[in-house]
Order: sequence, then structure tokens, then C-alpha cells
Amino acid sequence: MPLSPAPNRVPKHLRDVRYRSFAREDGLWDVEGELVDTKAYDLVLSGERKRKAGEPIHHMWIRCTIDTTLTVVAIEVAMDAHPLGECPLALPAMQKMVGCCMARGWRKAIEANLGHIEGCTHMRELLFNMATAAFQSVNQAFARPQSDQPPRHLGQCKGWDFNGAGVAAIYPQFVGWQAPKPGSTSAAAVASTSDRAADKPATDSASKG
Repeated sequence: MPLSPAPNRVPKHLRDVRYRSFAREDGLWDVEGELVDTKAYDLVLSGERKRKAGEPIHHMWIRCTIDTTLTVVAIEVAMDAHPLGECPLALPAMQKMVGCCMARGWRKAIEANLGHIEGCTHMRELLFNMATAAFQSVNQAFARPQSDQPPRHLGQCKGWDFNGAGVAAIYPQFVGWQAPKPGSTSAAAVASTSDRAADKPATDSASKG
């Protein structure tokens, strides 16, 4: 259902963000992001820098090459349009994201490697949501090595609530699932421990009573 009709208004700013993904013949994946900012009117930036209506203020690209664990094995970046001459100086730091994993700690890695003056605000924004595009592309990323663990996307939104209809219909074995608390022992481990204790011979002190 579309949005409701809007009152008379004047367009001002347009940001287009687009993500694409590609399966490569070498078994890796390319996830590409593109960001374009334009104004609906002629603009004079500070320092008498002029931009015509529709002329990009920002036009930036990122290509992350990832493996099936969503780990970045290569990254390529470009700035076709940017407001300041120093903006491209932020590009070399993007190589710090090689080796980072989109499945775990992605946002923290971006802030640690590209935060503040180390990077570019718009490149960081483009990187943040590349992880979502990667998850939509690499089906293996949803899998868990342990069969008793739910796929990573469960419990991350209302639609995949462990107590909701979606999980009940598609993953009934995980209805009501709760992650074990750190340091807790699983039922299987408890049973295994009990079995070992039962099989252990009585100690001398116990036998002597």
C-alpha cells in the first residue's frame, strides 16, 4: 500500500542508495553500494562552490568482495563527486575493513576503523547496510554449524519472533527458543556430566564409610 497523498510541497533533496550483489565464478561474492545526493535547486556551497539542480554533491561507490562467512576479502571504493578536495583522503582507510565480518560486529568494526576523521561519513553510512544486502545474497550465511542452533535471522525482527507465526510455520523446532545464558550448561552437557559421575568408581573414602 503506498503512502497517503501529501499536501502541496516543493522537492528539495534526493538521496539515492542502491545495493547490488553478484555471485563470482571463483566462489566469492561481490556486494556493491552506490550513494548519490542531489538537490532540486541550484546550490551555492560554502566557499562559493556551485552545484546545479540535479548535479551530484556526493556520488560514491563501494565494492566489498566477501566469502560465504561474509568476511571481507577485498574492498574497492570510488568517489565520482564530493564536496571537498580532501574527501578522497579518506579512501585509503577503507582497506582496514578487509578481514572484518559482516555477520558479527560489523558496525563496531566500521566505527573502530573508519570513525571520526579516519573515514568519510557517507562511506560509513553506505557500509552499514551492505551487511543486509550480503545476508540477502549469500544463503549460506543463514546456516549454523550446529543443527540445534536457529538460523541467524531468527529473533532479529517482529516477523521472525521466536514466539510468532512465522517461526511456528517455517521453523517449528525453534518456537520459544531462548539463547543460553553465558556460562550456563546445556541439558546435554549436564546429562553427559551426570553419566560420567555415575560411571565413576567409588572413592576409597566412600567405600570405607
